Amino acid sequence: MTDPMATVLAAGRRSARQDALFTVLGVTVIALAFAYAGVFDLGRYKGALTTILTLAGDASPPDFSRWAKWGKPLVETLAMSIAGTVLGGLVALPLGALAARNVTPSWAGEPVRLMLNAMRSIPGLIWGVLFVAAVGFGPLPGIFALACHSTGVLGKFYSEIFEHVDRAPGDALRAHGVSPLGVFRFSVWPQVLPRLMDATIYRWEHNVRAATTLGVVGAGGLGLEIVTAFHLFEYREAAALVLVLLAMVTVLNGGSAFIRRRFLGAS
Repeated sequence: MTDPMATVLAAGRRSARQDALFTVLGVTVIALAFAYAGVFDLGRYKGALTTILTLAGDASPPDFSRWAKWGKPLVETLAMSIAGTVLGGLVALPLGALAARNVTPSWAGEPVRLMLNAMRSIPGLIWGVLFVAAVGFGPLPGIFALACHSTGVLGKFYSEIFEHVDRAPGDALRAHGVSPLGVFRFSVWPQVLPRLMDATIYRWEHNVRAATTLGVVGAGGLGLEIVTAFHLFEYREAAALVLVLLAMVTVLNGGSAFIRRRFLGAS
């Protein structure tokens, strides 16, 4: 007869060996990635600090003389982030529900999951180039670019939220004859709404920053002003624009924290 204790100990040793193997493999992959990227090439760092200090000196003090002309780009950046997030969230909600494994069968959900994966795999800048070519310059292509990438990311988040719904309250309601719509209204929706909102707010915070980078491809906003200033070697103005961007992000982060406390009960 097999000794139960010996079996448990043997299983524990196998698990420990597997954990050690995966740890070694993980550390090896990370070290190779650092080496391939040149992190350990000390010659690359020669003069780097001097260059950074020189650029910082050229950008000081920040030049706010053109501040009156930054209102429109600031509003464009904010509008792109809001509209892109809302549009992406509206599209992602039904797609996320379809992608949830506990909502739809595999044959129906897998194509949706593949589509969401493709949409978030394409960088926002690539989406920006595509839509700038399609609809021209300005904030409009930025909105569509943010919406497409946000659909892929939020669709993934939403599907996972739906998959982690506690089924017990719904089963109890069904046992009392509540309709499927009632189960969704009183069991599923109260569970998922706070997490859906939290994921959407997080994505909006990201899109504020992403909207700035889209200026590189001509999608307007503060990003275009910053890139233009660098191209013209107006480093002091670029520094001022970066400070304006940081101030806007700080204010918006404070606003999103208030929303979480007020509506989601977050601390």
